[in-house]
Amino acid sequence: MIKHVVLWKVKDSYQNKNKKELIQNFKAMLEKLKSIIPEIKNIEVGVNLSSSPSASDIMLYSEFETKEGLDLYRNHPEHQKVAEYAKKIIKEGSVVDYQV
Repeated sequence: MIKHVVLWKVKDSYQNKNKKELIQNFKAMLEKLKSIIPEIKNIEVGVNLSSSPSASDIMLYSEFETKEGLDLYRNHPEHQKVAEYAKKIIKEGSVVDYQV
């Protein structure tokens, strides 16, 4: 099992949308991928509740059977659309992929 974890800090605004709206739109886009990309075995998208300055704003946790499944997900056209949106609204991000 491959686990894919991503943490993002979102810009304060983009195209007249505030940070809260950007986060909710991004969350919905990420969650929709589960119904489109069969390689995703599990997905969870969380919005931060912490007031810590070091906290990220949104988190993606997803699972794949194999590294090849993760690669298919990354290259899938629908994931690419979400990634393009992310590039516009994200100011900082980090990722960890690991196998269990």
